[in-house]
Amino acid sequence: MVSAGEIRNGMTLEIDGNVCQIVEFQHVKPGKGAAFVRTKYKNIVSGSVVERSFRPEEKFQEARIDRVEMQYTYSDGDLFYFMDVETYDQVGLTADQVGDALRFVKEGENVKVCKYNGEVLSVEAPFFVELEVIETEPGFAGNTAQGATKPAIVETGAQVMVPLFVNQGDKLKIDTRKGEYLSRV
Repeated sequence: MVSAGEIRNGMTLEIDGNVCQIVEFQHVKPGKGAAFVRTKYKNIVSGSVVERSFRPEEKFQEARIDRVEMQYTYSDGDLFYFMDVETYDQVGLTADQVGDALRFVKEGENVKVCKYNGEVLSVEAPFFVELEVIETEPGFAGNTAQGATKPAIVETGAQVMVPLFVNQGDKLKIDTRKGEYLSRV
């Protein structure tokens, strides 16, 4: 059990029966009255963010989330199939469970599947991926004075804004958290 006075950013707790991750916290000791802890936390299942204050002595159960390394094998309609790289067990997840985590992930790449009490909460893509540009307009030299960009479609079907010098067939390094171009490979 964790008391509200021990809360830190990034902790995962069970609050009111929901699995929540602390985004921000602040210990407040007003000049008059009792101290309290002001928090902002995110419900991991629904994605909603809640701001709430607690007394320092309130206690919460710490939620243990298992992150399992799995390989994205293929999709079949609305189901996405993943294989555990250690046990070779296959799991089929729905589009709701996966969300947009596979926007920049090709078949055969590894992802982290987050589970709580055996139930899949989410899928986490690697932070950086290398993908090939399959469609973009040609860029022209001298078109810009300052960092202009153009849309490019990568091999997973996702669209990324890239500099004008990027051409079809180029391999790009992409930050999956922001969906942004980082560099050519």
